[in-house]
Amino acid sequence: MATATISSKGQVTLPREVRAALGVSSGDRLDFIRLDDGTYAIVPASHSIRALKGLLPRRGRAVSLEQMDAAVEAGARDA
Repeated sequence: MATATISSKGQVTLPREVRAALGVSSGDRLDFIRLDDGTYAIVPASHSIRALKGLLPRRGRAVSLEQMDAAVEAGARDA
């Protein structure tokens, strides 16, 4: 079990193994989430944009810039 001490300024230094497990480093933000039983969960407040890769399913097909321009032009005419 990892243990930390609260300083007189209310600051806590997270043990190395906790930082590694959370995937956080200096300057990262943490969220403290109160659970139903009154305890708290500590989770990273933000992740790298790369963490979102694969989150949403791919739909449709790739289109060229020319096809995009044509679709925008057609949409502008219909509006």
